[in-house]
Amino acid sequence: MTTRIQQHRRYLMCRPEFFTVSYEINPWMHKADPTDTSKAVRQWQDLYDTYVRLGHEIELIDPIEGLPDMVYTANGGFIIDGKALGVKFSVDERRGEEQPFMDWFAGHGFEVVRPIAPQEGEGDILLVGDTILAGHGFRSSIESHAELAEIFDREVVSLKLVNPRFYHLDTAISVLDPVQGPGGVDRANIAYLPSAFDADSLAVLRERYPDAIEVAEEDGAVFGLNSASDGLNVIISPRAKGFEKQLRDRGYNPVLVDLSELLLGGGGIKCCTLELRGAQVPAAGAGSASALEADA
Repeated sequence: MTTRIQQHRRYLMCRPEFFTVSYEINPWMHKADPTDTSKAVRQWQDLYDTYVRLGHEIELIDPIEGLPDMVYTANGGFIIDGKALGVKFSVDERRGEEQPFMDWFAGHGFEVVRPIAPQEGEGDILLVGDTILAGHGFRSSIESHAELAEIFDREVVSLKLVNPRFYHLDTAISVLDPVQGPGGVDRANIAYLPSAFDADSLAVLRERYPDAIEVAEEDGAVFGLNSASDGLNVIISPRAKGFEKQLRDRGYNPVLVDLSELLLGGGGIKCCTLELRGAQVPAAGAGSASALEADA
């Protein structure tokens, strides 16, 4: 069994003070279903505390009233080596988030690039080793993939999503190894839900990642793949029982965090977690567990 190596990660999160489902822009959202903002905050706090307990660094962007989906910070951008590509949402309801995220990046030392083609950040853009996996089919345009390749000078692999319940790539793929090469594993691996992709994309995944974990439908349906990994600890939904066993069998340590309330908005663990790669953030911008606990 491969020895798993925990990597220190830096994440951007947003406290869900204004979370609710006031519109319907994905199959998980139903305005008729009541949401409990206090419960969402408690569950989010558990995720935050889990990251802190594992030794990771968390930065915070202030929530804005009227933008209930800001909690899903993964959709706020995509960052490599201190360069932050902003987002261009395909739905009107979230366009108010675009500038606040780019302003935050600029204010914290990142080189900000304003996008041209529609794409929704780490919701549809995932870094696996030196390769960028980029989703399209629902929210992000395939035209954005050429833009990604030019901005970051990396290979971009296009993957087409075909199941509207898995409308973002991070609902159908989990990056299990954040570091490939020196200090990390020889070959970064993933887990994915086969039925989320068209035949051509599935063939690409199976060729590129022959050792990947293929997750069952029942685990995908509870957003089991919408997870975050530091190379050893993989934070997943407690309802993804099969995926939990698959991870243990591969030497990973599943850490269970329930974000059931935030799933009502179509988001989970990864949705609430934007990776910050490069560009040191000033200490004043960092969140602290004690400060958050005092607000809870």
